[in-house]
Amino acid sequence: LEKELKHLSKEQIQQKSAVEENLKATQKQLKQSIAYAVGIFTICGLFFLIIFIPFLQVISWGTLALIPITGNTFPTQMACILLGNLGASFTEVVSDALVAEFSKAQKEGMLQSYAFMALAAGGILGNLSGGIVLLRSQQPKVMFLTFALLLIVQLGLSLTAREDTFNLPSNSNLCRRHYSVSESLSKQFSNLITIVNEETLYHPLSWIVASIAVVPLLSGTIFCFQTHCLKLDPAVIGLSKVIGQLMVLSATFVYNHYMKRIHFRKLVFWLQIIYALSLLSDLCLVNQINIKLGISNEAFVLCLSALAEAVAQFKILPFSVLFASLCPPGYEGSLFAFFASALCLSSILGGIFGVGLASLIGVTSGDYSRLSVGIILQFVAALIPLGWISYLPAMQTSGKVIKRSKKGLGMG
Repeated sequence: LEKELKHLSKEQIQQKSAVEENLKATQKQLKQSIAYAVGIFTICGLFFLIIFIPFLQVISWGTLALIPITGNTFPTQMACILLGNLGASFTEVVSDALVAEFSKAQKEGMLQSYAFMALAAGGILGNLSGGIVLLRSQQPKVMFLTFALLLIVQLGLSLTAREDTFNLPSNSNLCRRHYSVSESLSKQFSNLITIVNEETLYHPLSWIVASIAVVPLLSGTIFCFQTHCLKLDPAVIGLSKVIGQLMVLSATFVYNHYMKRIHFRKLVFWLQIIYALSLLSDLCLVNQINIKLGISNEAFVLCLSALAEAVAQFKILPFSVLFASLCPPGYEGSLFAFFASALCLSSILGGIFGVGLASLIGVTSGDYSRLSVGIILQFVAALIPLGWISYLPAMQTSGKVIKRSKKGLGMG
């Protein structure tokens, strides 16, 4: 891979980066489009999705492991990646819905914390094992094949599992009354709008979405700066992602034991402050302040490069706990599908603003002299959501669970 990369010009590398960014945006838009549909399926066909998800990804990664890597197979590769991302999107929404539903019978926030810990642990193991396989074999196909085999094991376990072991609700109104597809969609959409319009949900949902959307994301620009200007080994940047997941795992553990006692608004306030300050770590790297302090670029990137991303990921946990406690029984899938879609939309907007900001201040592949200005503006933008933090509930349990009967909520 390194030999192949040496033969690529900067323009070709930029074109590949642009294609990857477009694919990520397409993935998020696709996820946004199908997320609500997942909310429908979680009512009548959640067990079906548990089997269908690994099947999608087995096809995707198995095909990538078997087809030759040539220019002629590029469309097939892109289709496989999109298919795999589709399965990952289903996984995220379904897992959120399951966690939200079963968390009502558990201590508040406990199940969400465990889910975040599992997600972080999976990220750590996945990044480490993938990196080790790639470094030793120098063949991405080996990693794809290994992943496909693991998914086959998951598919086998899903096929042998009994549906009643999940204790899934079987008396859904949608299933019992045999509504047509159009009627089901209409009623489910109507109920979703009713739930989201409740102030107890609308205000925190609007805040978390806006807090992500208003911050221009410069992660792609920072990555190019680290690789092109600082000549950092991509393995160092990849390992920093592992450190970031360790941060999420540690923060989730602390939240589960201590932070839940903190008032919700106060907790989110300080998380946003920490997130804004963590963005300034890139400013130290760009201005090489770390070198003046005797800290190498590699060590600095390993320790702090993924801090902002880790804080942004962890910030979602308190909101997930809040929404799970407020959501009426039976509508967890729809609400969390909408929540995931809203987060994806806000991330897309943040990415668009980031590209626009980089172009506006004149940051190019050969000139990063004004990147510091972009980071400072990014820091200021991260503080803007604090202006309307009063819309958040003061306490985690300050709101009551929305009743089905309120404002006509229900399937009739």
